[in-house]
Amino acid sequence: MIATADPRPAIREARADFSGKLRAAGVGELVRKRVITLQLNVGKLCNMACHHCHVDAGPKRTEIMAPEVAIRVVQILADNPGVECLDLTGGAPELNPGFRWLVSEARRLRRRVIDRCNLTVLAEPGMDDLAWFLAEHRVEVVASLPCYLPENVERQRGKGAFSKSIEALRALNALGYGRSDSGLVLNLVYNPLGPSLPPPQDDLQAAYRRELGDVFGIAFNRLLTITNMPIKRFAALLARTGRYEAYMSLLVNHFNAVTVPELMCRTLLSVAWDGGLYDCDFNQMLGLRLGAETGRAPRTIWDVGSLDALFGARVATGPHCFGCTAGAGSSCGGALL
Repeated sequence: MIATADPRPAIREARADFSGKLRAAGVGELVRKRVITLQLNVGKLCNMACHHCHVDAGPKRTEIMAPEVAIRVVQILADNPGVECLDLTGGAPELNPGFRWLVSEARRLRRRVIDRCNLTVLAEPGMDDLAWFLAEHRVEVVASLPCYLPENVERQRGKGAFSKSIEALRALNALGYGRSDSGLVLNLVYNPLGPSLPPPQDDLQAAYRRELGDVFGIAFNRLLTITNMPIKRFAALLARTGRYEAYMSLLVNHFNAVTVPELMCRTLLSVAWDGGLYDCDFNQMLGLRLGAETGRAPRTIWDVGSLDALFGARVATGPHCFGCTAGAGSSCGGALL
C-alpha cells in the first residue's frame, strides 16, 4: 500500500488563510463595493436557542440595542440615499422595543425593510398584532424554517417549534404574504441539520412547496438555503461531537472562486446592537471589526458619515469565510449561484 501524506496540516493551513486561497485562485483581495444594504443586529435576545445559531442568541441574553443606536441608524439611512434596504436581524428582532419604530421610520424613508423572523415569536405575549403590523408596513419577511418535517425542526429548535411555525405562516398567508398578487414577500430559510452543505436551492424549494402546500396549505415566495457557519453555538456543537475538523475540511475542499464576486460582505454593512460596524453579521459575532485588515475604517455608527467612503476597503476575512464560498455559496439572500 502506498503511503500518503496526512492531509490535516494542509487543511488547517488552508483554513487559516482565506485571503491566500483567494490569491491562489486568481481572485485577489476581497474588497467592498457600494453599500446597498444596512443590516442591523438589534441584539441577542431571542425566545429560542437553536442548535445552529451563529449569534448564540437565547431567552437569557441581555445584549439589546438602545434607542440612541436606532436613532443614529435612521439618520444614516436618511443621509445615504444609495442604501436601498434595512435588514433587521437578531436574536428575535421583534422583541426589541425599538423594532416597530425602526420599521416605521425606514419605510417613511422609502427603504425596503427585511424582518428576519423565527416565526415562533408571533406566538409570544404581546405579539398578537405583529403579523398585521408587518403587512401594514409591507415588510419583507424572511422566515427561518429549517425543514418541512416536524421531527427535524423540533430536533434543531425545540418541542412545539414546528406547530407554532405553521400557525405563524398561516397567519401571514391570511394577510396576503406569500401570494403572488399581494406584493407581500414571504421567503423561507433552510439550513442543514448538521455539518453538511445545503442541497441545490431550486430542488429543495420544489420539495418545500409540495410538502408545505399539499399538507398545510402554506404558500411562500422563495426558499433560501444558507450554510451553517462554523462559529459560536454551531462551532461549539461541532467541537463537542468531534466533527469540527471534518466540517472545516468539507468547506475548504468545496471552495468555489466563482462565488466571490457575489459575496454579501461586498455590498452590506453590518451594525451591532451597540453601534459597532462590521463587514457582515458573521464577522460581528467574531469581533472582526470593519477595517480589521488595515485599521483604517470607522469603528462605530458615530464615526461614519457618507458610506461611499467605504468603497474599495478590504473586507476582514477568516476561516469562517469558507462557509460562504463553499459549493453554490451562501449569503443572507440564499445560494449565490
